[in-house]
Amino acid sequence: MGSEGPTPGVTVHVTGFKRFHGVAENPTETIVENLQNYMNKRGLPERLILGNCRILETAGQGAIVPLYQTLQSAVVKDTTSVSNSGTVIWIHLGVNSGATRFAIEQQAVNEATFRCPDQLGWKPQKLPIVPADGAISRIRESSIPVEEITKSLAKKGYEVTSSDDAGRFVCNYVYYHSLRFAEQNGVKSVFVHVPLFSTIDQDTQMEFVASLLEVLATLY
Repeated sequence: MGSEGPTPGVTVHVTGFKRFHGVAENPTETIVENLQNYMNKRGLPERLILGNCRILETAGQGAIVPLYQTLQSAVVKDTTSVSNSGTVIWIHLGVNSGATRFAIEQQAVNEATFRCPDQLGWKPQKLPIVPADGAISRIRESSIPVEEITKSLAKKGYEVTSSDDAGRFVCNYVYYHSLRFAEQNGVKSVFVHVPLFSTIDQDTQMEFVASLLEVLATLY
């Protein structure tokens, strides 16, 4: 006998960042602000729900409370919704101003070494992001099949690679906290670095994120 009702799907929440030192226009802010409307026009993949689309302060310690409020809001919402038995995924988008292609990050490191102050003036050097996790060499890995996703997107024609180094700035800081939160709350998290719009234009980047959602929808 088959089970009654629709098969649980996947709910995806997306974050981007505001501008920061050296990057006057952060492409991830534009992508995330426009993603809901873009996907409404394009059409969401079957069984995929696009949840929160939030812009984060480009800051570490000083922005930790709103970061956790954002992460927690999705868990609370999903546990009270019909889709609570499906998969919940956080996609965090960040810019790498020197990049020429997209990079899907496999892991984050428990180290905050900021090359410049964040937007709240914090510039840690070799500090553990989560002291309770121990040494700054501690690594947390995404439970999402990064290599498989990368290959699927490359087949669609995108310039994309997998990466095992998300840096030591705010992107890595947020990713580490998100991976830790994901493990503790039974959800998934992945970080994607994108280039500037001057390197890969906005239309292509919007297409890329939409294609990423489509690939994720086929996996869960």
